[in-house]
Amino acid sequence: MALHKSAKKRIRRNAKRQVINKDRIGEARNLLRKVEEAIKTGDSTKAQEALKAAQPKLVKSAAKGILHKKTASRKISRLSARIKGIKK
Repeated sequence: MALHKSAKKRIRRNAKRQVINKDRIGEARNLLRKVEEAIKTGDSTKAQEALKAAQPKLVKSAAKGILHKKTASRKISRLSARIKGIKK
């Protein structure tokens, strides 16, 4: 249990940040899910548009420390490779 005023404030602040971070992770997952669905349907243009929407969110999440930088990069790279592999 926190006894100092600053420790109590830190606990409150951490709780607020946790909610914000969870929301950001959820948004990123939803965008990634849309890319995956577009890839499964075989629509390369729809998949590229979905990736264009997801990419900035992943990069921003990495910059904020929600995702690791290399994790975001790996996800973007693998999705782009899969989109390139879609037969037209």
